[in-house]
Amino acid sequence: MPRPFRFGINMVTLDEGRSWRQKCRRAEELGYDVLLVPDHLGMPAPFPALIAAAEATERPRVGTFVLNAGFWNPALLAREVASVDALTGGRLELGLGTGYVRAEHESAGLPWGSPGQRVDHLTRTVEELDRLLADSGHVPQPAQRPRPPLLIGGNGPRMLRLAARHAEIAAFTGGRQAPGKPEGVLELLPPDELAVSVARYREFAAGRPEPAELNILVQQVLPTEGGRGGGRGAGGADRDLRHGVRKRVDGCGGPVVGSRYE
Repeated sequence: MPRPFRFGINMVTLDEGRSWRQKCRRAEELGYDVLLVPDHLGMPAPFPALIAAAEATERPRVGTFVLNAGFWNPALLAREVASVDALTGGRLELGLGTGYVRAEHESAGLPWGSPGQRVDHLTRTVEELDRLLADSGHVPQPAQRPRPPLLIGGNGPRMLRLAARHAEIAAFTGGRQAPGKPEGVLELLPPDELAVSVARYREFAAGRPEPAELNILVQQVLPTEGGRGGGRGAGGADRDLRHGVRKRVDGCGGPVVGSRYE
């Protein structure tokens, strides 16, 4: 059965507390369902920003889109997740990914590793979170049981399998590192390749007891005068998409569309 669409927005700019709360309230007024914070050096720290967002609003859920798993020790992350979920009254959605900017890891003095090693670390992190947060003896306890909903983002086969096994929300990325371009400069993923990822995920998730929510990050919004045709040439353009599309709320990134269809 189809479920209603949800719309989220990435919040990427922090000036001071009052303006941050104003932006969160404005996003709520515009009808966004989830207020999200990414996990990059040079951007707001995710968890305190989410607590402030929840305190400034009433209806939207709050979440990470997505945490850089290489920044986090699983036991310490479980403490953060449980604390934020309790402090926000069970409004947290936890997004996790492997990370894609080597310079951020090097700046933080953290290992980067191969793609396979980063997926291995994410897998261990997810498994430990499942174990720790489901434990009735874990202190603090999350408000949502056995844990907050988990979003896993990626397009590769191992990431899709991981999402199919563990995530309540499977996120598909609309961009990838542009070949031959500086790190962090992405290109839009061709629609046919995205369709392959979605089909592969559906295959991996065929045995799930309940379907997951499907999510896509809208990397660009292109106004056109001629309908669909005006945007056809954008797919091959190299663009710095790290911060998404700034649209409708000053200081916020692009809309994150959660499609509740399986």
